[in-house]
Amino acid sequence: MYENFLKSILLLILAFSLPVYSQGTELSLDDAVFKALENNREIRNARLEINKADAAVDEAFGYALPTVELSAQISHLIEKPKTPFPDFEAMLANSTYGVLFNEGLLPYDQTKLLPMKTKLQSFAQADNYEANAQITQIIFNSAVFTGIGASKVYLNLSKESLKSQVASVVRDTKQAYYSALLTKEMLEIVELSLKNARENLENVKALHEQGLTSDFDLLQVEVRVENIKPQVRELKNLLNAAKNQLKLVMGINREEKIELTGKLLYEEKENLNEDDLLYKAGKYNFDINTLRLKKQIDHEYMQIEKSGYYPTIAAFGRYTYAGSGDDFDFQSYSSSVVGLSFSWNLFNGNKDSKRVEQAKITEMQTGNQLELAEDQIALGITVKVDEVKKIKEEIEALNRNIGLAERAYEIAQSRYKEGTGTQLEIKNADLELSNARTNLKKATHDYIQALNEIEYLAGLTEARYIGYVNKKSLNK
Repeated sequence: MYENFLKSILLLILAFSLPVYSQGTELSLDDAVFKALENNREIRNARLEINKADAAVDEAFGYALPTVELSAQISHLIEKPKTPFPDFEAMLANSTYGVLFNEGLLPYDQTKLLPMKTKLQSFAQADNYEANAQITQIIFNSAVFTGIGASKVYLNLSKESLKSQVASVVRDTKQAYYSALLTKEMLEIVELSLKNARENLENVKALHEQGLTSDFDLLQVEVRVENIKPQVRELKNLLNAAKNQLKLVMGINREEKIELTGKLLYEEKENLNEDDLLYKAGKYNFDINTLRLKKQIDHEYMQIEKSGYYPTIAAFGRYTYAGSGDDFDFQSYSSSVVGLSFSWNLFNGNKDSKRVEQAKITEMQTGNQLELAEDQIALGITVKVDEVKKIKEEIEALNRNIGLAERAYEIAQSRYKEGTGTQLEIKNADLELSNARTNLKKATHDYIQALNEIEYLAGLTEARYIGYVNKKSLNK
């Protein structure tokens, strides 16, 4: 007795000293969504695209600001360049003899005069340097001013694309989470059915031992228990697959264990007005707004291409400091100039007009994509609203059916205990109850998923998710 007591104490101490291993990280729907937003690579790229667009805006403004250039060079002539030039020696000699002849100081002698020819001569100095400072300010250039507006539209497009990506990730994560949740709750239903079957088996065994039930009834119940076990195993495998799909959407390691804490609960959505949803979709849907901005930026690019039709006017000022000499004995000087430059391409083989034509076609293509997207989203909302209405009616009927199935199961058990019923009645009642519960879970799942899709199509993704991503962008 004393030894058993010591063993019990020892086992208790050992149990408390052993580490407790968690069955998995508890994961709510919000946890899953925020984790997916944090890890999604497309969202990371969209955030980088905003940074890129922001830099493009600064670049566009830079073209409108003055440019300052500084250049300098120094050189040494290894061999001086030469230029054909009249022979100065012959010119000087002939001029001197001409004066002497004219003054009568010497008698005229033609042989004294040298032939006038050109001679290669160099007038350059071996060492040279030059430094230039120039400032240029664009006064008029259509591409510069249009580009500033286009870059701002591109920035807005990048921000809207990020919102669109966030909405897509939120929708996909919710879909994966609800699908895993449905599998989990279906598993719970089958496990409850297995529990009922086992309890029924214990009751039948007790009655069999007292000779109050037949071997056939006992055999039927045992078979029922064994038939439910494969269903449990199959649903566990399906739940594991659903969790892996959720992990993939969340961007976490497949080896990480997770436990879903949510519940599939039916909450009736009031005021689900189709016209109101269609209006909101046209105004708030991120994909539609992205295409609208895409069409706008296509138009801006077309205007940029049209800038080739217009001249460019710029003001400039230049200061030069230079010098030259031999053996680095420089003679230095400076000069400065200000002025206006004007350039206008009057003909370049119609390249400008063809680029404008291509840009206009691109804008038209985006317009067609926008119209198609609007039609598809409107159709999607109409289909989902009809689906929600039908599921609501189905859920009301299923709730009544569960109540009837539970009552039928209780009656079947009571009848069997009283000796007026059979195991077949219990089996059928349990099967009907399990099916009713399963159908209700499926209907609830479909209802929630339809609302999730409507939320996405109408552009009603919760602002806190977008704010979370924007906050992450600012912190990085």
